Amino acid sequence: MSNFYTLANLGWQPFFQQQLSLDEWNSFIPARIIEQHKSEITLATALEVLHHPTLHSMPDMTVGDWILLDSNKRFSRLLDRKTCFTRKAAGKKAAKQLISANVDTAFIVCSINNDFNLNRIERFLSLVNESEAEPVVLLSKSDLSDDPEPIKSLTQKIDRLLPVEYINCLDSNEMPKLAPWLKEGRTIVVLGSSGVGKSTLINTVLGHNRQSTANIRQSDDKGHHTTTRRSLILINSGGLILDTPGMREIQLAECKEGISSTFADIETLAKRCRFTDCHHQSEPDCAVQLAIQQGDIAQRRLNNYIKLRREEALNSATLIEKRAADKALGKFYKRTLSDSHKLKGR
Repeated sequence: MSNFYTLANLGWQPFFQQQLSLDEWNSFIPARIIEQHKSEITLATALEVLHHPTLHSMPDMTVGDWILLDSNKRFSRLLDRKTCFTRKAAGKKAAKQLISANVDTAFIVCSINNDFNLNRIERFLSLVNESEAEPVVLLSKSDLSDDPEPIKSLTQKIDRLLPVEYINCLDSNEMPKLAPWLKEGRTIVVLGSSGVGKSTLINTVLGHNRQSTANIRQSDDKGHHTTTRRSLILINSGGLILDTPGMREIQLAECKEGISSTFADIETLAKRCRFTDCHHQSEPDCAVQLAIQQGDIAQRRLNNYIKLRREEALNSATLIEKRAADKALGKFYKRTLSDSHKLKGR
C-alpha cells in the first residue's frame, strides 16, 4: 500500500465524514483497520501504513473499522459502523465475534462440486442481510461442471433479485463479471467455506498471487484453511477486497432480521395462515404448506428456515444471559470495591 492512495480509495464515505466535527477534521487523522492481530492492528491512512497496539481501554474493533488518531497517532475514538458482520463465536463459548465492518458488498462463494449446499448459502445470506451489505452469490469452479446453468437457476430460486454468477476463479477473463461491484472506494468481503476458491479469486482479481491456496480433499471435495487472518487488500480499481478464513461453523445469533429477509417469501405466506402461531407443519389452512404442495417452495427451504430460526433464538438467548451475568458481576465488583474503601477509612 503506497501513499498515493486517498481516503476515498480506502472506502471513506459521507457516512463517516458526517460523524466528525470541523475541529476533529482539522485535528485528527482518519485511519482504517486493514489487518488485525492478537496484540496490534494495522492501520492505513491517506499517507501511510502504521501499526498500533491494542489496549484494554480500546473498544472491540475489527478489520474494516474506521478510527480517529490524534496528532501523535494515538487512538482517539471508533467511528460508527455502516455495516457489521458478526457471528456467535465457534464452539460452546457464549460470545459474539466480529468478522468485518463497513463492507458494501459480500461475495458468498460456493463451489459447484459435491460440497454445493443451498442451506449453507441461505445461512451466509442471513448473515449478510443482517449486516445490510449487498449479497452476491458466486458459484466457483464452474470449469469443473459441464453445464453450470441448472445450479445457477437452482440458486436463483432463493431470491429472484439475488445476483448469482458462476465463475472460474482461475480465469482472469471472467473477472469482468465482477466489475459492477469492484469499484473505487467500495469494500468487498469474500465469504465461504474452506476450499471454495476465495483466495484464488482474490489472487485473480489482484493479478498476482497475494493469498496462499491449497488443493481440496478428493475424498469429499472439502478444502483446507489457507487464510489464517482477515486482511483488507487494495485492488487496481481503487476498491478494497477482504479475504476471510474459511468458516465451517457459522452460528447465527441476534440475526432475526437477516433470516426474515432471506426467507421473505415464507414469512409473507405465513401471514395468510389461519393461525398466527402456525408452525407450518400439519396445521389446517397453512399457506406455506399449500405453497410446498403446489411446488412454489421446496420443503428443504422451509426445513432450513425453521432450523435457522430455532438456532438464532437459542444463541441470542444465550448471549443475552451472558451479558446479564457479566453486568451483574460488574456491579458486584464495584459494590465490593466501594465497601472495601468505606471499611478502610474507619
